[in-house]
Amino acid sequence: MKIIVDENIPFGREAFGRLGDVVTMHGRKMNAAAVRDADLLIIRSITKVNRDLLEGSRVRFVGTCTIGTDHVNEAYLRERGITFASAPGCNANSVAEYVVCSLLVLAKRGGYRLEGKSIGVVGVGNVGSKVVVKCEAIGMRVLQNDPPLARLFPCEKRFLPLEALMDSDFITLHVPLTKTGEDKTWHMADAAFLKRMKPGAVLLNTCRGAVLDSAAALRWIATSGRDGNCAAAESRPEVAIHPASLVLDVWEGEPDIAADLVAVSALGTPHIAGYSYDGKVSGTTMVYQAACEFLRSPPLRGGTNHNPATEWRATNLMPPSPHASLTVDATGRSDEDALREAALTVYDIKADDRRLRAIADLPANERGAYFDRLRKEYPQRREFQNSTITLRGGSVTVRQKLAGIGFKLKD
Repeated sequence: MKIIVDENIPFGREAFGRLGDVVTMHGRKMNAAAVRDADLLIIRSITKVNRDLLEGSRVRFVGTCTIGTDHVNEAYLRERGITFASAPGCNANSVAEYVVCSLLVLAKRGGYRLEGKSIGVVGVGNVGSKVVVKCEAIGMRVLQNDPPLARLFPCEKRFLPLEALMDSDFITLHVPLTKTGEDKTWHMADAAFLKRMKPGAVLLNTCRGAVLDSAAALRWIATSGRDGNCAAAESRPEVAIHPASLVLDVWEGEPDIAADLVAVSALGTPHIAGYSYDGKVSGTTMVYQAACEFLRSPPLRGGTNHNPATEWRATNLMPPSPHASLTVDATGRSDEDALREAALTVYDIKADDRRLRAIADLPANERGAYFDRLRKEYPQRREFQNSTITLRGGSVTVRQKLAGIGFKLKD
């Protein structure tokens, strides 16, 4: 049995190699010729799975090691009788930590505290629900919008109409990309959406690039009279943070993204919000288990289904976090300064921002390859849960906040 696996999937060969003969390749190089004689296809979001890719192939199972599924034509798979699996929630915590780090960086640049600020969370599924928890732990006022959940739970008062979020200091998008239907999200954040936002607000997009209308976003920034690069503000305090601000991890047209949109973003990163090592390995595990179920050779769970040939777990293979132990001295400091030190030690989001900004120095025909290379060569990043903090000084509240965003604390 031949299994084609995206080369960027961690432990892809180790896991799926127990089920058949594995061939790894770049996700953008998976074409009809390459997959024709494959039985299983294991991908990430950069591979478009549709009739053009699979017609005439012997593929029987497609698994994407991602939360999102908009790159897969599920209707076509059903028509062909091809089993499909995804990894919902696998990197939700990674994205939520990305949002926290973004907020902490922006608060430092702007000279304000996050506690007491408001944030509107659009989409309260696997990712958005974790963002809600972490932002509440910081002390922010969180407003939630999710029309499908509101219809499903009509008595749940926490779900607000979108208009109720427009006066928030921050709005963060966590929706699937859909182009039709009652809850269409393609270009949800269009010119009218941006115009309704509170002056001085920040829009964060970590879901799919086309949820934001890029042209409208550029006009929004331009018509607000932006002056200077927000990324320079920490070293150049005379550069004001513009009232219209964007934090973008996802982009229309990836990998050929608009360099001018990167330039005007307060923070810009190459679609890596969900790229924690923990999240990616979780995605591998979830799709591996789905493949085992499809092949009726389940991993060992006790009982009588012991099959050493297919048993695989990543837990013993993952290295320890380089920040497994942290000491944070909170004496005489604000809670947020302590939070910022801990969070940005574990995840240096500003380094990701610097790397993406270098795209502007490249010829236009080289930018797509550079964007892909940033993702392919992304440094290993571990989640907060892998770090235990020894806290010196500080209040009870700072301990609660550190724990609330995911850190372990030493007694």
